[in-house]
Amino acid sequence: MNANYHTRRNFVKQAALAGTGIIVGTDRSLFPASSFAENVIVLNPKDQVPISFIIDDSTALVNMAYFGIPQFQEVFPDQYKQDWRQLPQEIPDDFVREFRDYCQAHGVKGKYSIVPYPACTGWVDRFIPGWSKNELQESLKLVRETMQPDWDIHPEMISHTRVIDIKTGRPYPQADEQYMENWGWSQNKSADELGEYLAYALNVLKNAELSCEGVTTPGGFGGQNKENLAQGTLSAVREVYQGVDVAHYFRDLYTEPGESVAPLVKYPADLHGNDPKCVVSVIGCTGDWFGGWDGLTPGSVDQFITADLSKGRMVEVIDSGEPAIMVCHWPGIYYNGEKKGFKIFQEVVSRLEQKYGILNWMKNSEIARYWAAKEHTEIKFDGKKVSLYAPFAADHFTLQINSRKVNEPLLQTQGQQVRLEKVKSKQQLTSGSYYQQDERLVVCIDLQKGNSELLIS
Repeated sequence: MNANYHTRRNFVKQAALAGTGIIVGTDRSLFPASSFAENVIVLNPKDQVPISFIIDDSTALVNMAYFGIPQFQEVFPDQYKQDWRQLPQEIPDDFVREFRDYCQAHGVKGKYSIVPYPACTGWVDRFIPGWSKNELQESLKLVRETMQPDWDIHPEMISHTRVIDIKTGRPYPQADEQYMENWGWSQNKSADELGEYLAYALNVLKNAELSCEGVTTPGGFGGQNKENLAQGTLSAVREVYQGVDVAHYFRDLYTEPGESVAPLVKYPADLHGNDPKCVVSVIGCTGDWFGGWDGLTPGSVDQFITADLSKGRMVEVIDSGEPAIMVCHWPGIYYNGEKKGFKIFQEVVSRLEQKYGILNWMKNSEIARYWAAKEHTEIKFDGKKVSLYAPFAADHFTLQINSRKVNEPLLQTQGQQVRLEKVKSKQQLTSGSYYQQDERLVVCIDLQKGNSELLIS
């Protein structure tokens, strides 16, 4: 543990006292603009809208709907009347491979949950009754080696059903709304208490040799306690996975036009010190219109993008310029072996590719990091060079500089100089390149932490 690391309790205390240096609440008007120079604008990465795919209720082997519904029925018998016995108990690894192969072929990236103690069946870092130890290990290996490169792995709390007493590892005996992760328990807990709970979940995934920079909340977890959730997430991720400077979490989604779905960068601290940090709320823009959380209600492609490519929620958000992050549940993608949700997803991707061409797929962590860099990189421009101070590194960091260039842009960082390559359009833009349109110079670089300069004349 390095000397700059704060205990969870001390971190929360210091965050509360940091005054104007800390961002609280969800009112975007409270967020300070980046320290932009006149005539310099930070664009989307590669000057393209980020797209991502959030998968909830996934884990190793276990169909969360089959094992979760009877626990929900016990608490709310009038609300959960699904016949869970008709559902398969397993979502097999063969389907994970099929899904992975399609996504790799189309460049799809996003977030994939691994529930640590799925519906209280067993522990992913030890054993799950009903499957052999070898089957569990092979399932985790599949995720670790072939999913994790393109997908953030998140715990979705501990069980996604009953609240776990982290002192004993057993569910609390009360089967009621206050002791279910989806509902009441989290709404009045301190940041410290939530952080301890999240750290417990993260440690299970760490024991399973999975890397995490964020968490996903099940159902209404923390919905009335968002600031403590944000602080608890930051402290827990940094405690379990030391070295993470930008933590993130998925809690909210907005499906109606007019509500911003841009990420919220919260609790930045030590931006000019040795240990800069922040946490980012990554926001979804769709409902689950694939196959539902229980795999019983098929969705519709047209809600995402219509057949004539002119309308739909994804079109609205992409055309607004904000990150377009679709949300689904794994049981609905598998849809009881019929794969109806998967087929809907494939058609959505096909239509998006027809309308927009190459899509800028990003993991949730990459979007979170980019927004942290976008909001907190300090920028100065004297007409000849752009000076950058970045507390957070970010790939494909893209700047628009309103100036007539004289020479080809030159990136100078950490004692090295790299001349950027000219491309003809933003479709060709990638790190280490630029294009020019009249007096609009667009430059894409891998932003390094610390100081760097762009020499343009």
